[in-house]
Amino acid sequence: MLGALVLWVGAGCSRRVPEGTPAEQAVADAPTVYVAKRIRTLDAAKPEAQALAVRDGKVLAVGTREEVLAAAGPTSRVVELGDATVVPGLTDSHGHLAGLGQALAGVRLEGTASLEEVRQRLEKAPATAYQGDWLVGQGWDQNDWDTPRFPTLFDMGEHLKDTPVALWRIDGHALWLNGAALKRANITRDTKDPQGGTIQRLPEGDPSGVLIDNAMDLALKVLPPPTQEQHEARMRSALEHCARVGLTGVHDAGMDLRTFRLFQAWDKAGTLPLRVYAMADGQTDDRVQYLKDGPFQGKLLTMRAVKLTLDGALGSRGAALGAAYSDEPGHRGLLLLSPEEYASRVHAFIGRGFQVATHAIGDRANTLLLDTLSRELSATGTKAARPRVEHAQIMTAEDITRLGANGFVASVQPTHATSDMPWAEKRVGPERIQNAYAWQKLKAAGAVLALGSDFPVERPDVLAGLYAARTRQDASGQPPGGWHPDQRLSGEEALEGFTVGAAYASFAEDKRGRLKPGQDADFVALSVDPVDAPPADLLTAQVRLTVVAGRAVFRADAK
Repeated sequence: MLGALVLWVGAGCSRRVPEGTPAEQAVADAPTVYVAKRIRTLDAAKPEAQALAVRDGKVLAVGTREEVLAAAGPTSRVVELGDATVVPGLTDSHGHLAGLGQALAGVRLEGTASLEEVRQRLEKAPATAYQGDWLVGQGWDQNDWDTPRFPTLFDMGEHLKDTPVALWRIDGHALWLNGAALKRANITRDTKDPQGGTIQRLPEGDPSGVLIDNAMDLALKVLPPPTQEQHEARMRSALEHCARVGLTGVHDAGMDLRTFRLFQAWDKAGTLPLRVYAMADGQTDDRVQYLKDGPFQGKLLTMRAVKLTLDGALGSRGAALGAAYSDEPGHRGLLLLSPEEYASRVHAFIGRGFQVATHAIGDRANTLLLDTLSRELSATGTKAARPRVEHAQIMTAEDITRLGANGFVASVQPTHATSDMPWAEKRVGPERIQNAYAWQKLKAAGAVLALGSDFPVERPDVLAGLYAARTRQDASGQPPGGWHPDQRLSGEEALEGFTVGAAYASFAEDKRGRLKPGQDADFVALSVDPVDAPPADLLTAQVRLTVVAGRAVFRADAK
């Protein structure tokens, strides 16, 4: 009888058994045992272990090395993970895979410190950044520039004057165009602001080149879509990137129908590498087909939710506030759907069996969300609907209490707080900021926290999210003690947000989020313990192994 087959998966070393050898054939259907310095199961009955066995995509056993080897049997394969810490599969509860694919292919403007730096990056644009003859990119943030103002069509440089250029702001709620793009979209001084959108204008009334929220549609309707080849390459790149940073799953917040059809094909063919909990795009005309088709369950692909967007973003002053912005008197942001239209879409999708996930950043939007969903669920008697508040960023104390008491899920993004903290209080003032990015207050109210990044607004690097959740500091450790430190999460609370909370938010708590027998074999091996290690260690930590349904989708030492 064969003994256990041993593989090493560590920093820089591995040994594979050649496929097709007798040993390979003998263990093909046998369990695999993973041994590590520590396995954090998040299972209260057995919170820590040294080994786990996997068979047929499920966790077979968890415990000491001896216990697990005995349970797995003598033909099991053993993977030695050395000094790694294994945690349940990490899920980003709010990301945009199509946006990430576009960001990886286009001109990347994150971290630019000036308009001159933006122009330099545009001059070096890769060929992948073109859609038709349009140049696309994203990631600019005027708050980071040496002149913190919205850009204009005159700021891109002369060399692009004949090339239409479209550049998304980092939050995806503003689009910067040059003169050629404005001309293609036929946006002139006579073009009216659409409902829920703003065309920024120069002093004489001509469009400045920046479109906010629903006004972006004026340009997007004439922007050539990526070819099918481009689209597939971008989606593969996005999924591979997510696996590389340690994600076993993504909740895609507003998936377009084209991407969903592609993912359905990949899921059927067995080539989708990660679990994807897709939220139907309920904002565009795609919603008609989604309502017709209803929810979907595949192997790794699920569509059970719909994403609706009520307001804009705080950075572009599109978030809908109850009172005026502290740094722009008289302006209260934008509602992207009227209260009546929002209620209509909520009613239609709940009636079709969808979970409703709503983007709400400003306190006015959050109040409207809670009012509408509470009324709808009460009227229809819908049980266990688990409505999700995506971002839950600026809230009143009363609404924080309502969110928790009424069973809503708070889908929040730790790195939003650390990115926004230099300027967020300027937008809303010292009083409203007390209930902003208020994770511990949400938990105390009874809300389940599902943590994510909102990539590509932020990086999908989940270790950075764990760091931000624990510290509320930037990468240099500022501010000392953290921004509003009473709202920091403990190491275990942060880990739970990317595992247990994410599973609950997608109705999968009986399948995922913990490592115990019978649950899906989704897990990640890290070079540090995300709970006990000093938080700063997370910034330099490595993902060594990402496993989805028992299959390794990323190995740090793979050639």
